[in-house]
Amino acid sequence: MRRREEHSGMILLIEDDRHVAEGIGEFLDIRGFTVDYSYDGIGGLHLAVTHGYDAIVLDRMLPDMDGLEVCRKLRKEARRSTPILMLAACGTLDDKLLGLEAGADDYLVQPFALRELEARIRALIRRDRRQVSTEILRVGDLTLEMGARHLQRGDQWLTVSPIGLKLLAILMRESPHIVSRQGLEREVWGDAPPNSDTLRTHIYHLRRVIDHPFDSPLLHTIQSAGYRMADLQAEVSLLHRSAGDHVHDRPSA
Repeated sequence: MRRREEHSGMILLIEDDRHVAEGIGEFLDIRGFTVDYSYDGIGGLHLAVTHGYDAIVLDRMLPDMDGLEVCRKLRKEARRSTPILMLAACGTLDDKLLGLEAGADDYLVQPFALRELEARIRALIRRDRRQVSTEILRVGDLTLEMGARHLQRGDQWLTVSPIGLKLLAILMRESPHIVSRQGLEREVWGDAPPNSDTLRTHIYHLRRVIDHPFDSPLLHTIQSAGYRMADLQAEVSLLHRSAGDHVHDRPSA
């Protein structure tokens, strides 16, 4: 018999296939998690709003309210930031984008190994617990308040997934320096890195939120190096001022 792990957290499992749900639940129970179940989206949404879970494992295909709608309502209406791992049978880039844009933090394609599911859940919980902070980060007119998880550019409030906030926090702390893809993946997912499309998908979604509606981009891809957050207009203005000051400081002939 396998040894029961110490308590690892409270998990809400929203899965309509009872056989699949029982298999996942029994494994997570042995691994030290306490698992609540819901077999439909409406019941799962109610539990997610009325209880404090460490993470939610959410099947995308549900009989009444699908996983995408559950995500949207949790993020936009209930304003809950509980980490969400979405389970789906299809893993195309478009499907992942839909899940991430709805508010999921991670996306696991079936069939999957239960040990990978556990690793993804633990990574989500670790990251979420580290985000409790009073730190305020700024790049250009973009402001991120870590403790309240408020994101604002200019006078507009923005909404991104918890993983998107984590990526932004890393990039904003390092601004204007470049952060490599490997560095971002290591900071966000630790020892359970996702497939190669996942980071790119999150970066794409971040750009749609923080850059596309605005005149000047802040998130930049540096070919073969990684990504960086920078206000290029401010950098150019600073260089021009510095060059002008240098000319004015020259001794007259």
